[in-house]
Amino acid sequence: MSDETAPVIRVVDLETTGAKPGADAVVEIGWQDVVRRDGAWAIGPERGARFVDPERPIPARTQAVHHILDADVAGAGPWLDVAPDILRPRAPRLLALAAHRAAFEQRWCRRALTGTVPWICTYKCALRLWPDEPSHANQSLRYARKPEGLDRAAGLPAHRAGPDAYVSAHLLRELLREAAPETLIAWSREPALLPRVTFGEYRGWRWDAMSDAFLAEVLARGGFDRDIRFTARRAQADRRSRLLEATGQGAPALGEPARAAGGG
Repeated sequence: MSDETAPVIRVVDLETTGAKPGADAVVEIGWQDVVRRDGAWAIGPERGARFVDPERPIPARTQAVHHILDADVAGAGPWLDVAPDILRPRAPRLLALAAHRAAFEQRWCRRALTGTVPWICTYKCALRLWPDEPSHANQSLRYARKPEGLDRAAGLPAHRAGPDAYVSAHLLRELLREAAPETLIAWSREPALLPRVTFGEYRGWRWDAMSDAFLAEVLARGGFDRDIRFTARRAQADRRSRLLEATGQGAPALGEPARAAGGG
């Protein structure tokens, strides 16, 4: 199968003036394709980066992150002119768009620009498949997982759209060796499943090691984000399922509430 007809997942990365759409805008977009060849996923030939005119000054605090200056984006096209060709490439089988912590990119890559193409979040998927990594940041995973074929120079400088998309694409290819695209898409639609507690005196402890009382308290209290609440509910459900299996009752059918162990 040629790259012209192969299934494609396009990995994108944005650099912006800040984190709030409307108040902030895109200054650079990078992309790297991952393609299906001969039954395996591989890094494709399509990659690049383009500056975008944010139509406002770039604050010093974000210049300090990506080192993109007002002079760099002078003369670049605005977001709505630059984005469509990149986010909707002329690929016969564009299966998905992808990004590391894709929720950030989706603040600007809205459905009006992407259509109904689903997203893969390599951060959320890495949490599922590589829970024991000490950090799930893009650059940390780059050095911890050591993806085959990742050219060091092509992945630098960090915090620039082209190199970051290139690194994320290599991580995505590794994820695709362990799970199907449909699975990665499904995980990406859910909140992040955190392997370790991220707050309080139990920071760093595995969620599956926490007591029933701790899980119940997390779900009863307000103030926790959706990732923490999702993880606590999942830990409760997994524990309930294991208890039912251990007592010979079996796991409940999908959508069926589990009975308390020993209940009538």
